[in-house]
Amino acid sequence: MGNFSELIKGEQPVLVDFFATWCGPCKTMSPILEDLAHRVGEKARIIKIDIDKNPHAASAYQVQSVPTLMIFKKGEIKWRQSGVVGADQLQKIINQYV
Repeated sequence: MGNFSELIKGEQPVLVDFFATWCGPCKTMSPILEDLAHRVGEKARIIKIDIDKNPHAASAYQVQSVPTLMIFKKGEIKWRQSGVVGADQLQKIINQYV
């Protein structure tokens, strides 16, 4: 968890995907996030957090359902949404915080 709090403190926006291996919609998000990573390059980081392996992170951010996506910048949540979100929409949202 220590690394996580360091990652989200920076100037660079960080998209966090809270997911679970048993979650169908989470599997749908994987290729979307890979596509997004190619599009945004160095402008933003994308990290995945398995809620079953990191229950403290999930409870700290009140993650009730997966996938839950959040964008952090300077340690603050700038945007949050649960469910599958398309790469185009995510790219637009990330660009607001670059």
